[in-house]
Amino acid sequence: MFIATKKISIQNEIFILTNQRAAFREKGKALILSDLHIGKTAHFRKNGIALSNHIMKSDLERLSALIEYFQPDKFIVVGDLLHAGDNSDVAEFCTWRSQYPDLQFYLVEGNHDRISASLEKKLCLDFKADLLEIDGFTFIHDFEPIKSGFQITGHIHPGIVLHSAIKSIRLPCFALSDNQLLLPAFSKFTGLDTKNLPKKSKFFVFTDAEIYEI
Repeated sequence: MFIATKKISIQNEIFILTNQRAAFREKGKALILSDLHIGKTAHFRKNGIALSNHIMKSDLERLSALIEYFQPDKFIVVGDLLHAGDNSDVAEFCTWRSQYPDLQFYLVEGNHDRISASLEKKLCLDFKADLLEIDGFTFIHDFEPIKSGFQITGHIHPGIVLHSAIKSIRLPCFALSDNQLLLPAFSKFTGLDTKNLPKKSKFFVFTDAEIYEI
């Protein structure tokens, strides 16, 4: 797996975007991502759709590679860590999580995160709330127009359609505006929303090999 990076400035701070669907905030050494949807494949299997759990394993392998690359002190999930409550995939995620006992785990709850007290303990969370505020940044799953300041969000799984003379392709992206950094869905087992992107944004589109601004 190749990690391509691009440094950007937000509120006079350095953030590093990656082609592996996550960002890194240099100050505080925080790995930031959204929409893992752990348990989605198990949920589909439970409902009669045969899917391999290789999808989740691949997501966790990418996450491990990012942890190794950036050596963060914390990782922040900006909503939808889970997809459908507790299931066998969640148990596998917790086993993966146990490899990093010193890594602080912050969860900003999303619309899919139905977490009981027992499941919260199982996940070994250091923080869980509807939003997280750090140094003037608000981490929240879905953008809130009524809130002031700069928001780091997820939820819509942003994507861009690129057209050529031969075909059109859809690629995931980051979207950066004056008051928002919209993160791509970390899990590759998600759709892309190419229509509800923030207006007046810069888009950072990525492939397996590179990340570039359009």
